[in-house]
Amino acid sequence: MIGAIMETLVGREAEIERLDALVKAARQGRGGALALGGEPGMGKSTMLRRLAESAPGFLVVQVSGAEFETELPFAALHQLCVPLLGHLDDLPPPHRRALQIAFGLDTGALDPFLAGVATLGLLAETARERPLLCLIDDAQWLDDASAKALAFVARRIADEPVAMVFATREPGFGTVPALNLAGLRESEARTLLARAVQAPLDERVRDRILAEARGNPLALLELPRSTGMAGGFDLPAPGVIEQSFRVRLTQLPPQARLLLTVAAAEPIGDPGLLWRAAELLDISPESAAEAAELVEFGARIRFSHPLARSAAYTAASPDERRRAHAALAEATDPLADPDRRAWHRAQAAVGPDEEVAAALERSAARAQARGGVAAAAAFLERAAALTPGSGPRIDRVLAAAEAKLSMGAFDVAAELLATASSDQAQQARIDLLRGRLSFVRHRGGERPTTYLLRAAERLADTDPAWSMECYLDAMEMGVLLGDLGSVVRAAPAKGPVLEGLIRLTTQGHGAAAELLRPALADDAAWSRHPSLGFMLATELWTYGALRRVAERVTAAGRESGSFHMLPIGLAMQAAAAVHAGEFGAAMEMISEEEAIAEATGAAPLVYPRIHLAAMRGRRAEAFELFSTVDTRMTLSVQWGAAVLHNGLGNYQAALDAARTAVAHGHLGMSGLALPELVEAAVRCGSPDLAKTALADLRERTQAGGDAWGLGVAAYARALVTDDEAAYREAVDHLDGSRVTIYRARAHLLYGEWLRRQGRRREAREHLRTAHEALTDIGAEAFAERAAGELRATGEHARSRSAHAVEQLTMQERHIARLVADGATSKEVAATLFLSPRTVDAHLRNIFRKLGLTSRKQLRDLPEVRR
Repeated sequence: MIGAIMETLVGREAEIERLDALVKAARQGRGGALALGGEPGMGKSTMLRRLAESAPGFLVVQVSGAEFETELPFAALHQLCVPLLGHLDDLPPPHRRALQIAFGLDTGALDPFLAGVATLGLLAETARERPLLCLIDDAQWLDDASAKALAFVARRIADEPVAMVFATREPGFGTVPALNLAGLRESEARTLLARAVQAPLDERVRDRILAEARGNPLALLELPRSTGMAGGFDLPAPGVIEQSFRVRLTQLPPQARLLLTVAAAEPIGDPGLLWRAAELLDISPESAAEAAELVEFGARIRFSHPLARSAAYTAASPDERRRAHAALAEATDPLADPDRRAWHRAQAAVGPDEEVAAALERSAARAQARGGVAAAAAFLERAAALTPGSGPRIDRVLAAAEAKLSMGAFDVAAELLATASSDQAQQARIDLLRGRLSFVRHRGGERPTTYLLRAAERLADTDPAWSMECYLDAMEMGVLLGDLGSVVRAAPAKGPVLEGLIRLTTQGHGAAAELLRPALADDAAWSRHPSLGFMLATELWTYGALRRVAERVTAAGRESGSFHMLPIGLAMQAAAAVHAGEFGAAMEMISEEEAIAEATGAAPLVYPRIHLAAMRGRRAEAFELFSTVDTRMTLSVQWGAAVLHNGLGNYQAALDAARTAVAHGHLGMSGLALPELVEAAVRCGSPDLAKTALADLRERTQAGGDAWGLGVAAYARALVTDDEAAYREAVDHLDGSRVTIYRARAHLLYGEWLRRQGRRREAREHLRTAHEALTDIGAEAFAERAAGELRATGEHARSRSAHAVEQLTMQERHIARLVADGATSKEVAATLFLSPRTVDAHLRNIFRKLGLTSRKQLRDLPEVRR
């Protein structure tokens, strides 16, 4: 068999060598993936077949995308995993259930990337027995959910004995390394043509074939078969090939052609389903023999080439295609596979049909729950087209537009919205969707908040609760866009949160306190608007609310498996941990958020890293971060620069950065910069500026009434007034709070003041407390500042010995902490979306850097948990 395949692989020596190297590396435990690109007919499928035949000892799993199946979520992933399901019970329960939901064996919500994590685990477990070769043909036709999951797996198999090859017409497959097949050189084309045509061939015909084929191997093999050479083709090579297949189809009897249409319309290749449908169409089994040149009827139904499938389907008349889909729908089990049955029924429909549309809508709901947003959008769009009634049709159009918007198909969503107009409630939904669309596209005639406010106004009488949510959505978006003022002017003062926000912006923090303080204590109030809650908690300096909002978002993200919500919660928790001085915990959160970003191909959220680098006082690391962020992070950068420079004692630079941050007036971030502005202004001899900033800070912290804010405001007041009682008040407030870094800074400021008053013995006590706390926390710049002050009192600060833990990357520290807490490699892998072998590879690096040899030694190392 391999010899026959090699006969058709002329001029592909370099490509074969690279594919063989991929398989050889996987055999040695160094997995990898490759995207084999090229136009149809370039030999991709042939090379996959050759690879399958030349990988002894491997378990070979083959998958094929299908143009007519892109709407069915996880269809291709199911093909891949079916031969591996014997290892399903070896997966952690959440991952096992994820695949069961993906394949319709269980119900529930599922993020596509969780399915990818579970698939990685399934491949890793299977590869423990023997190496694994996954061949994915026609990857451009993979359904969206499968494509995301498999792209994730391809990025994570470096330490597994797994090789993956994606054959695709597109130039590459995500971030997978690409190997593109070009046309054959003329000498190679002549060699292949000579092998294909044993009989004598007229020189003019040979030249014509070579010219028409344009170096495409399959065209070279197909053109001699065609009866259309006399008239020529004047088509690109893929068109020539498909035309050749069409010519061969016309030579088949009608029943054989109809059988091929049915086979092309049902790409899972299930022979039982095919023959049940064929029987319903009165197609005799003998027709299979007549079509055998184009299709292999075996344990799986396989076309000789994807273009043969395309030709079989597109060459059929619309009526023949509808008959094929109708038979397949009737032959499909409505309980075991309702979505595929609904899809076939929709393809068979000739006009509006509410029963079919309703079935598609149910399929969309199931697809949405399983993470198949693209599938849900396709189902809903088709359902809308088949809906007879105007009202229900608009509802389905809007649902399809929302799904298209969620999957990033913004132009399609806009086109759908342009066709929709109806009653007040539906028009409100249209406005909400247009607002979201305007926000994500960053363009449009009206601001996103304008649409949300219009929707809220439409719903005020008919649905007050929904109207209130729309106003809060507008508030949250207004904060993010710097457009809060226009929202406040338009919103009614209804409900404590809405009225509190209006008072905050129109009357000040004191007037809003009685409404916002109870609201911040109510965790449930921010479940739909966590960003707004987080920024308000920061604005009022209430650490408990800040942490609770972050923990609630993280918990909701973990519970739902949402890789959209979870990173937001982790970033919030990391920022909250930084302000508590819990740098190790912050690194864990950042590491997990970055792992999700890498797994999903998203950009990591940078602001918690800015907070951490600034508080740690790492100048080079902080400035590198500052230089890489976009303009949306300007305020975080300015706040971070102010903290960093205050720690380093560069007070003029701190003053410049803090003034920029405060001047913007952004809810949350500007208020957070106020104490940095006070300190820098005092050090730079700008008392009036310091007094103004102090007044603004006290207004916020008194409204919040939290120990964090009251303590910070007290030491800021002490800086401005030189009042020793204010320093003591700051220490008293902060001694009972979780924000240890601010407590240490209060002792540092008090100690600095005492030293300047000549009270060295008292100063040493506070400076020693500050230095030890800041050193233990890892706030290096502030710790060095405290050490310098201690030296000025005549006492040498204890030197902080650099520990090997500092050599670890953020991800390595996270892995070390998890293992030190008793997690197995498999559990760490599940947390960080890695394979267990990758975790073991990281552990070997960790042991080498720390001079350890066992997990027990890691558990006994206290520095790992800091």
